[in-house]
Amino acid sequence: MTEKVKVAVIGPGNIGTDLMYKLLRSKQLELVLLAGVEESEGILRARALGVQTVIGDLRPVLEDASIRIVFDASSAKAHLRHARKLEAAGKVAIDLTPAAVGPYVVPSVNLGSLHGAKNFNMVTCGGQATVPIVYAINRAAGARYAEMVSAIASKSAGPGTRNNIDEFTRTTARALSVLGGAKRSKAIIVLNPAEPPMIMTNTVYVEVDRPDEAAIRSSVEQIVAEVQQYVPGYRLRVPPQLEGNKVTTIVEVEGAGDFLPKYSGNLDIITAAAVGVAEKLAAGWSRKEATA
Repeated sequence: MTEKVKVAVIGPGNIGTDLMYKLLRSKQLELVLLAGVEESEGILRARALGVQTVIGDLRPVLEDASIRIVFDASSAKAHLRHARKLEAAGKVAIDLTPAAVGPYVVPSVNLGSLHGAKNFNMVTCGGQATVPIVYAINRAAGARYAEMVSAIASKSAGPGTRNNIDEFTRTTARALSVLGGAKRSKAIIVLNPAEPPMIMTNTVYVEVDRPDEAAIRSSVEQIVAEVQQYVPGYRLRVPPQLEGNKVTTIVEVEGAGDFLPKYSGNLDIITAAAVGVAEKLAAGWSRKEATA
C-alpha cells in the first residue's frame, strides 16, 4: 500500500475544521498537525479526534520534514506572512484564503497546467462555484463580461469570511477573468439571514460574443459533471438561459455535512476542492517515486 502524504492545517475555524474531517477520511493524505493562534473549539475538537495541535507557533509545522503539504485556512493577511515561511521550509502551500500569493486553481479548469507550483490559491468559495461556469460559457461562446452574485446563509459565514469580504470580491472578480476568460468581470456576495438557512446559490450573468444556447448548455453541463467529481453537492439550479447575447444561469452547492450543516455549501466547495488538489499532487508524487 502506498504511504500517505503527511499534511498540516493552519487555522482551526469553520473551514479548517471541515477540512480536517475530509482529510481524516482521505486514502492518500494523513493529517498530522493542526495549528491555531489560541485555544478554540476547533483545537479542542482536533485533540478529541487524536490530531496533534500547536498554539501560536508555526515552527512545528515548518520544522517537520515529513509534512509535505500545508493547508492555510487562516486569513488573507496571515497567509501573506505564512507563504514566505512555508516556501522557505520546502512545503507546498494550499491557500484557502483570498490572499492570492500563488496561482489561482480551480480543479476542473486549470489544475493540470500548474506543474511545479509551490503555492496554490483556492480563490474563494464563490470563485470555485462560478469560475467553471464562466470558463464553460467562454469556451463555447466567448465572454465579453461576466458577473456573479453569490448568496450564502448568514450562519455559514464565520469571522474569517466576514473579515475577508473585500478580498473575496476582488479575488473572485479577477479569477472570472484570469481563469474564466471574461474580458471584464464583477463579483458580489450576499449574506442571507433567512430561516431556515438557504444553501449556497450562485447566479452568473455573461455577455457573449457568439450567442448559441445549445453550445453553451452543452459546455456548462460538461463542466458541472466535472465539478461534481469532487463536489457531489454541486448542481445546476437553472440551466443557461439566452436572451440576445446575455446568458443567465444559477448553480447551487449543498454541503456534504462532514462537520458543518449541509446548507454551508460555500465552505464545503472550497475545502473539497482543496483536498482534491492535494490528492492529485499526492498521486502524482507516488507515481514518480514508484518509477524512480
